[in-house]
Amino acid sequence: MKGIVSAGFFPHPPIVVPEVGGREAGKVAATAAAMDELSKRLKESGAKLMAVISPHGPAFRDAIAILGTETLSGSLARFGAPQVNFRLENDLEAVRAIVSTAKAAGLETLVLGGKNAKKYGVRPELDHGALVPLYFLARAGVSLPLVHLTFSFWPPERLYAFGIALARALDLLGKPVAMVASGDLSHRVTHDAPGGYSSAGKEFDDLLVRLVGEPDVDAILNLDPELVEEAGECGYRSLLILLGALDGRRIRPEVLSYEAPFGVGYLVADLSPIDVTGNRQEEEESEHVKLARQALEEFVRTGRVIGVPAGTSLAGKKAGVFVSLKSGGRLRGCIGTIEPVQENLAEEIIENAISAGCYDPRFRPVTAEELPELVYSVDVLSEPEEVSGPEELDPARYGVIVQSGQRRGLLLPALEGVNTAADQLAIALQKAGIGPGENYRIFRFTVERYHRN
Repeated sequence: MKGIVSAGFFPHPPIVVPEVGGREAGKVAATAAAMDELSKRLKESGAKLMAVISPHGPAFRDAIAILGTETLSGSLARFGAPQVNFRLENDLEAVRAIVSTAKAAGLETLVLGGKNAKKYGVRPELDHGALVPLYFLARAGVSLPLVHLTFSFWPPERLYAFGIALARALDLLGKPVAMVASGDLSHRVTHDAPGGYSSAGKEFDDLLVRLVGEPDVDAILNLDPELVEEAGECGYRSLLILLGALDGRRIRPEVLSYEAPFGVGYLVADLSPIDVTGNRQEEEESEHVKLARQALEEFVRTGRVIGVPAGTSLAGKKAGVFVSLKSGGRLRGCIGTIEPVQENLAEEIIENAISAGCYDPRFRPVTAEELPELVYSVDVLSEPEEVSGPEELDPARYGVIVQSGQRRGLLLPALEGVNTAADQLAIALQKAGIGPGENYRIFRFTVERYHRN
């Protein structure tokens, strides 16, 4: 396989390396074990090149820095372990491809080597953000040519765009590539943390770990910048570039570990594309999701609406249904019916899957090339029941419908950022175009959510 075959988020505390941490390394044993596992998976991916994104290399406000020397070397000498050192080949062909695709996208890069590095007063060597992951990768038997990048202080969307350009360059190389995004989360999780304590530390870490595990790329891109700043992290920008590189690829993220024994959050996560690793198995799909996928794929490719499959259990039921599509963790379409309008649940799913992919006015229609990357979820709604007021709502458990005359607005349950009944009602009223001073009725409902296991 070619292109990105492995993608992982590694922390980089030198103390996790036994030669540095000694007995203290035992306090991060869970992190070390997870890094060993992620390194083993990278080894098994068959990658022939690694692209490492580190927060601790030369950083510039207006350009992505790429090390440009023929070999890349460095050690943990400043942490008391000079014996932990690496000297690896720099894939200069990959460097040139990255520079070219970034330039075509209007994104600045700066290649640092020799005179150029001296001009900016930096040393083009491997930093601990790269060296700590490399230690565990070497322990798993990984020794590959490298490309080393340091993020710029661009806004999230621009870093994400650079990730897209980076992936395009790596795809052009025609070889399997592993991506390593290095970064620690908040440095302010506990009262003895090196960055001092802030309640934002745990809030940021808990939120980001959950969003990575879903994954919810839109929510990650739109994190409150004040929360990010107050958390005192060094991994958010690395993650944004990694997610950009995975844009349009089907992933099934796995959080392997998270801990913060020294007040700094250490997250280890596998975000490898599953269409490359071969884990996409249709037998894991629920009947609901399989039907939605088949309906949209057939319609996009041929323009034909499929019939209800023979023997399906969905033909004998009726319910309102919402079909949601995501690509690369980002919403790609969502259409549904509050109450059933078709003859049975199967027809409801077929109709709404096609509408979500082709007629959601917020998005252009799905193309045939995008079909392999889509992730489907199907929400089957219970019959709505009227309630007397917001005290009978629970946004984690119930969806809500508001109605005034012919105007209705619906909000599904368990949505990111909707934490109170007041939030839920405000959004639903806005969707319905109902003013806060108008009279309206409130209904609640539950959903059965079906997605790939």
